Amino acid sequence: MSPVRNLRILILLLSGLVLFGTSGYMLIEGWPAIDSLYMTVITIASVGFKEVRDLSTGGRLFTIMLIFVGVSVLAYAAGSIVQFVVEGQLRSILGRKQLEKKIAKLQGHYIICGYGRIGTHICRELEAKPVPLVVVERDPQNCQRLSQEGILYVEGDATADETLIRAGILNARGLVTAVTSDTENVYITLTARGLNPDLFILARASEDGAEKKLTRAGATKVISPYIMGATRMAQAILRPSVVDFIELATAGKNYELLIEEILVTADSQLAGETLISSGVRKDFGVIIVGIKKGGVQMLFNPAPTTVLDGGDILITLGERASTERLEKVAREKRPNA
Repeated sequence: MSPVRNLRILILLLSGLVLFGTSGYMLIEGWPAIDSLYMTVITIASVGFKEVRDLSTGGRLFTIMLIFVGVSVLAYAAGSIVQFVVEGQLRSILGRKQLEKKIAKLQGHYIICGYGRIGTHICRELEAKPVPLVVVERDPQNCQRLSQEGILYVEGDATADETLIRAGILNARGLVTAVTSDTENVYITLTARGLNPDLFILARASEDGAEKKLTRAGATKVISPYIMGATRMAQAILRPSVVDFIELATAGKNYELLIEEILVTADSQLAGETLISSGVRKDFGVIIVGIKKGGVQMLFNPAPTTVLDGGDILITLGERASTERLEKVAREKRPNA
């Protein structure tokens, strides 16, 4: 039986016992309700106060019975309260330990600093992929929401070294700092870059001039939600069909069309093949929009004779199922590898 249910039963028992005792004194002794209630309370509590009035033989026998029942109920109450407090603390401690163990096992995950409106949407998009993530949040209410949603989180200040270390920054692939303050975003970026020099850091910028400061602090990429939102709104007016196409291809829950990036591993079946010999278009029905050679140079609309090398990133356009099949082939080793 859960501690919460025990407390509910306890409240019902105490209420019923008080009502029973009050009614008993009123019927047996003929006392007023207030005297009967007072007598019931001091009897159950065993405080040793003198009786309100002289008791008859029936009243004394009823009082004896009420004492035995009251002591039993109070003992049950004490046990329930202790159980509720101890189990609640143990559950919190054990839950925290289990959460820390899960975070410690993560490799190549992303750390999201801030679970506000921007951070919430980022987490939803990453979970839809799915991509492993840990949220760093200092607001207790947001931490409670994260716990209810089953998202791994660390409660604390993201500008502190120990907080990011607890979030697994040494084994993380990237970090997103999405708090509302540009100053905090700069501090988080500086801290993260100092702890992990190879980390991909995506920073949010709110005010003009913050982008340069964040870049100097070590951010790999800086995005301003306000500028991006304004640009998107303007494009929706100027090029509505283009915007509709982009939304169709980039929507996380869309199953018809998908723009995706696929890494070609060094020992992949695609490495060393040209676009036409790889059969990407013919066998998978996927269009290669661009190729990021070596993760640096971007080739748009590559020619069929373009050779695919290990480390290339393919920018693809196609159906989700076909894209997933191509991604699997791009990571598979050659049979003789």
